[in-house]
Amino acid sequence: MFARSVAVIGTGYVGLTTGACLASLGHRVVCADIDEAKVARLSAGEVDIREPGLAELVREGIAAGRLTFVVGAAAAVAEFGARSQPVEVMFLCVPTPMGVGGVADLAAVESVVEETRAVLPAGCVVVNKSTVPVGTADRTSELLERADVAVVSNPEFLREGSAVHDFLNPDRIVVGSNTSQDAAERVATLYARLGAPTVLTDAASAEMIKYAANCFLAMKLSYVNALAELCERLDADVTDVTEGMGYDRRIGQAFLNPGPGWGGSCLPKDVHALLQVADSADFEFRLLRATIDTNTRQFQRMVDKIRVAITGSKRGSVTRRRIALFGLTFKAGTDDLRDSPALGVAALLRQAGAELVGYDPGVPAATTPIESSLLETVDSPEKAAEGAEAVVVLTDWPEFRTLDWSALATVVARRTVVDTRNLLDPAVLGRAGFDWVGVGRVLHDVPANLPTTP
Repeated sequence: MFARSVAVIGTGYVGLTTGACLASLGHRVVCADIDEAKVARLSAGEVDIREPGLAELVREGIAAGRLTFVVGAAAAVAEFGARSQPVEVMFLCVPTPMGVGGVADLAAVESVVEETRAVLPAGCVVVNKSTVPVGTADRTSELLERADVAVVSNPEFLREGSAVHDFLNPDRIVVGSNTSQDAAERVATLYARLGAPTVLTDAASAEMIKYAANCFLAMKLSYVNALAELCERLDADVTDVTEGMGYDRRIGQAFLNPGPGWGGSCLPKDVHALLQVADSADFEFRLLRATIDTNTRQFQRMVDKIRVAITGSKRGSVTRRRIALFGLTFKAGTDDLRDSPALGVAALLRQAGAELVGYDPGVPAATTPIESSLLETVDSPEKAAEGAEAVVVLTDWPEFRTLDWSALATVVARRTVVDTRNLLDPAVLGRAGFDWVGVGRVLHDVPANLPTTP
């Protein structure tokens, strides 16, 4: 495989994973960031992001001389010039947060284009890796004003907590260009060693694929959360229902677990961005609006469950009731609190007057950015559970399954667990003396000797 000279602008989840993984594939990579202190730490092999395998790849890339970190996008381009190896591909991996009205904020993308426009060598390919609205590739080309520099869309499909694995074991590689098939193919060859199916298309379609995939997953989650509520009303068990659904190859098992709602750094932003795009195209995307509404309602539904568990009524007061929250991040395996459904539920409980104490294995109490006015954070589940009238599981950390629930039963004020992730074994909780409340679960006594179908 031919090694390319690659600049990666931005060292967040996407940028750092992209840079480290491309270096591991044999490419020469320079990563740039505007944070001087962060660049210094990365240059020393220190990775702040909690991501399995990422720190090892960074250190390996540095040791092999294939991975370098600099301050500023222009410096990344100049770094290759100083080596007499002009940069061939520049990835834009900068933040595109949700702005006013749900539209993605492209200020960081535009800033990098402005900074590098005059210094990019002829023949370089600029790649939009960040999730950006449909039409951004064309907008980037207009801002560049360089007919000799192609713009390509190459969306990422990385999950926090498994980003390195996802990069090196992709389901597909998507590359789109409106102006240069050759440029799109050059970007695709960066991933040649991975052997993944490649979709070569136009830029708008590539940009749309990213939004379409994430929004479909959000709809699937909202659907299963609504289904769980219906199961509760019909005396059905959502776990059995989704197991039966998941064996259908057209549906699959993924994203069929009910929970307190969906969140994180991607799904909320992408759902609102696609809705804004639809509005701008005079298309009423009712299914997507219902997806958002269902998710918002799910937060309140979890609060109602907690109220019932503590007071016996959806309208019961939780004012000054101490509640332990197990899990604060939006998913297990990460320290990311952005748009966490756990914090969404916490905010509603706090508004209702509850006293909240939270514990999360990925968020040390000493460094958490969570406001103390929302909840108190502690460094052990025992401290969180002490004096609590309910323990509420909000994030699916596997560590919670192996807790000593018999010991926890001795420190709580009320032996009640509201398991919004259906993570725990009800039998284990029952033996420890806890009342267990799940989502969409109805625990039937199934006969042990069912007849076998011949």
